[in-house]
Amino acid sequence: MLRGWVMGCLSLLLAVGCSDKKGSSPTEASQGQGKALKKVSVVLDWYPNAVHIPILAAAQQGFFAAEGLDVDIKMPADNPTDGIKLVGAGKETFALYYAPDVLLAQAEGIPIVSVGAIVQRPLNGIMVPENSGIQSPKELEGKQVGYPSTSLSISLVNTMVKAAGGDPQKVIMTDVSWDLIPAITTQRVQAVTGAFINHEKLLFEKKGIKIRYFAPTEFGVPNYYELVLITGKQTARQDMGTVEAMLRAMAKGYAWAQTNQTAALGLLIKGQSSHFPLDEEIEAQALQMLLPWMEGEGARFGTQDAGTWEATAMWLQKEGRLKDSLKSSDAFLHGVKRGEGEDALRR
Repeated sequence: MLRGWVMGCLSLLLAVGCSDKKGSSPTEASQGQGKALKKVSVVLDWYPNAVHIPILAAAQQGFFAAEGLDVDIKMPADNPTDGIKLVGAGKETFALYYAPDVLLAQAEGIPIVSVGAIVQRPLNGIMVPENSGIQSPKELEGKQVGYPSTSLSISLVNTMVKAAGGDPQKVIMTDVSWDLIPAITTQRVQAVTGAFINHEKLLFEKKGIKIRYFAPTEFGVPNYYELVLITGKQTARQDMGTVEAMLRAMAKGYAWAQTNQTAALGLLIKGQSSHFPLDEEIEAQALQMLLPWMEGEGARFGTQDAGTWEATAMWLQKEGRLKDSLKSSDAFLHGVKRGEGEDALRR
């Protein structure tokens, strides 16, 4: 991935968006005026799409500026794990990544911490074409399952097949990189994992391929946060004010998108890159799916629960990915303070 042209696209999006005050609250737009903004950065996990709407809306609607922040939104330059490494090294302020990977990174000594849960449930899983006749993960024995070069994908499939009564050793795991859709359409594999229900499943179905989706939480995998906001431990210790301001602005961006879904979709489409074009129909469906999943039962946007982190750590330990000595409580910050200003945006 080339940061230069992607960042040019994002900078254009934010410049155009922030100069357009028609959709902004006059109060929010004016609060950041007259004072110097603190420059911070956030590295996305992938190209901008519906799952990033809290950040993109916060930028376009002036919520970051109202919190005193000038946020530089970046793409990973080489691979999706860039955010973890750069934040851990203190070269970037924030990043978005996946909760299980945050635990694994901490086990490797990378000094990061999750400060807010963005998606409260897994989006990953196992997908098979409905016409394959496969009715359960158990029936993947003897079949080829495509995955995107990540060891966690193997752990996910192992757990799900075992929970369904099958033998994961009989599953043929095939590394297809990120060519998950072609791997199915060319019949190279009979199933894929690493494909997200809010993206690949929708793309499959638009191509006329009906998909059967096996959810991880229905086959032995605990509920985990698919996407979290991370920062460096030093930032968390020394600059909690910036962390809290970032989360407040993102919560407002999320609330705005909830009540302005058409405008939120327009924001995504207007700011898309020609190198990573978005499908408006797909992104509209993805927004409808994702927005409710950014809050859980009794859990507001950004909330993190110790039990969820503990269950995720225990699963990774059982799969041999984590040592028992890692404390899941070190993976996230408890009780990050957040203002309640987003409530007004819901009305």
